[in-house]
Amino acid sequence: MSAKAPTHDKTTMKCPVNLGDVDLFGPGAQEHWYEAYPILHKEAPVHRMPGEGYAPGTDGFILSKYEDIALVVRDPVRFPPTLFVTMENLKEQGTPLNDMKYVNAMMVSIASLRPTNELWRSHRQELTDPWVGPGASRHEAMIRRAAHELIDRWIDRGEVEFIREFARPLPQMVMANVLGFPYSDIPMLEKWGNAQVAAFVYGKGHRNLLSEDQMKEQFAALKEFQDYVAWHIIERRKSPRDDMISFLTQVEYSPLKRKLSDAEVNGIVYAMMIGGLETTQYALEEQAQLLCDNPDVWTTIRNDRSKVRGFSEECMRLRSPTQGLSTRICSQDEVFQGVHVPKGSMLHLRWAAGNVDPDEWECPFDLNVDRKAVTRHLVFSQGPRVCPGAHISRLEQIIAWEALLDRVDSIEYAPGNKFLHQPGIMLGTLELHLRFKKRSL
Repeated sequence: MSAKAPTHDKTTMKCPVNLGDVDLFGPGAQEHWYEAYPILHKEAPVHRMPGEGYAPGTDGFILSKYEDIALVVRDPVRFPPTLFVTMENLKEQGTPLNDMKYVNAMMVSIASLRPTNELWRSHRQELTDPWVGPGASRHEAMIRRAAHELIDRWIDRGEVEFIREFARPLPQMVMANVLGFPYSDIPMLEKWGNAQVAAFVYGKGHRNLLSEDQMKEQFAALKEFQDYVAWHIIERRKSPRDDMISFLTQVEYSPLKRKLSDAEVNGIVYAMMIGGLETTQYALEEQAQLLCDNPDVWTTIRNDRSKVRGFSEECMRLRSPTQGLSTRICSQDEVFQGVHVPKGSMLHLRWAAGNVDPDEWECPFDLNVDRKAVTRHLVFSQGPRVCPGAHISRLEQIIAWEALLDRVDSIEYAPGNKFLHQPGIMLGTLELHLRFKKRSL
């Protein structure tokens, strides 16, 4: 088996050994995140970032303890989302959202369909749950077909670039099918999907800020996507099919007692794309690495398929696809871990750190497929604003590994892996070359 090469010496940033070395957002930080988290837990579980708050003169704070993050995400009233705060400020100022320079389709739909916590719940239950929530089970056969179709393309080669040839295209195929886009359009959808997450890859600091030129480039691509979706909406209004866009053009949204506008449907499709691709891709490729690092786990889940679910959840806990986001504001003065956090402070919720918090998880860096209640991890957040696509992502991961276990006897690292990560806040290895043995049927 080819050894996994260390990445610590491949960036200008050095591996942190004390709090002064910790920088979660600088160039190369991705190679050192999991060395930084124990330092934060021990020395600064509530880490102040001076001047990095939502409003001028306020600070940002990194929360790395599980109990603090769980408290925040479960209470969107006490800790309102930054987007809600922005919309409230615009409302008070009398500034129409459409008059702002950089506003994507999702933000426009949020303003009309789910501007409150109550409407957020209705939005999920009525508009997205039937397709990507609990209702995602309707897609099981389709997901299985997509997984096997991808495996068919490389099963006889003995080697595969796992990200490009499986982990990335699987959620792309699934989401295209759910929304009703042809597979032939996936290259364009990938381009637009990359534009959607540009801030989380190339943005600076904990607020993921893009430059003016980067924003112009991003919104030029997003305009193309908006026009593309608009065409599909018109077509589905004329001739509905069995897909999510058709459903959204026909459904009556009970809180507003009306059908959705084209712009509102467009915004929901935007949200489905941005949430439906990244988490699953990064989860699958990190799971493959963990299996190469722990070959006994491959044997365990191959012999007992009931453990595949626990394996996927435990891997997400260990290698959180999105490491953290600055998504909440303190509506009042707070105290976390004995540290005073003033009203108006922005909170960077470091989910990945909470998921390896030794006060919450026994032996937090061990891969244990039998870990009890592992689904309480923070990968999909928690509480009333839990990720609406958590169900379909979990389903894709389980089906993907069931298909791979059916077709492959063993996997290991192929030569040539560098194990370097993309920039930004998501844990994304740039490439992953695997060697495998085809299973005899």
